Amino acid sequence: MSGKEDAVAYADDTINRRARGLDRAFEILDFLRVQRQPLRPNEIAQGIGAPRSSVYELVNLLLRQNILEYRGDDGRVFLGRKLYFLGAAYAEQFDLMRECEHLLARIAGETRETAQMCQLEGSKYAVVLMNEGSRPFRISTSIGEPVAIPWTASGRLLVDHMSDEEIIAFIPPEDFVLPDGTRLEPAEFIAQVRNAKKEGYFTFNSIVDSFTHCFAVPVYDAEAICIATLCLVAPKEDGLRNRDAYLRVLIDGAGELSEKLGYRNDLAASVRAASAR
Repeated sequence: MSGKEDAVAYADDTINRRARGLDRAFEILDFLRVQRQPLRPNEIAQGIGAPRSSVYELVNLLLRQNILEYRGDDGRVFLGRKLYFLGAAYAEQFDLMRECEHLLARIAGETRETAQMCQLEGSKYAVVLMNEGSRPFRISTSIGEPVAIPWTASGRLLVDHMSDEEIIAFIPPEDFVLPDGTRLEPAEFIAQVRNAKKEGYFTFNSIVDSFTHCFAVPVYDAEAICIATLCLVAPKEDGLRNRDAYLRVLIDGAGELSEKLGYRNDLAASVRAASAR
């Protein structure tokens, strides 16, 4: 190998090592964020499954940059104030409503169906933003109108962070009575909530009317709380025929938005696994 080739190989190796170190540094920061408490470097290494030597080296580097700070006198470290300043600068530029408006326009354009962003409003569900599709079919839902949570596809996702008892206490008992007068048993609703959490979406023929099919996918924040849903409302036949395609568009959009809010599904899974050991 020539001297030039040696130099190129060395440069490539240096870049790769730095990239791996950067990935590991962010993994350390994310782990501390999720744990919500100061930890010793060896505890961090064990939690993320990384070599102690590399974690100690990166922790010292992050301490020098004020990205991490010591907490107490026993070597524990936690997120530093520089991260707060960086987060504040990001928050000034990130607007959930603006991001959702662009995303709903894209989803409606790709599917030609009505796209919505929905959230909890007190103990009810409400459409917060809506972009109507290009087809003549129109949805009668009004923005901001409170609707009983069990009547909606989004309702199965917006309460998925609550315990069974919290769900029962949160939803007014009369809201389990559906528009046709039948009663949805709370146990059945909770089972649907748990299954929707596992599946990552919920779809059904609308309870409010008989001619639409509803799709809902969760948007998660950094704490893995579903703070909103992205939804599609389509004519029943079209919704069933295009089910997989519509779900993929929603899942991609919700995942993109969740990442911007700080949610990392892979980290949440690893932390849950570490806690179970």
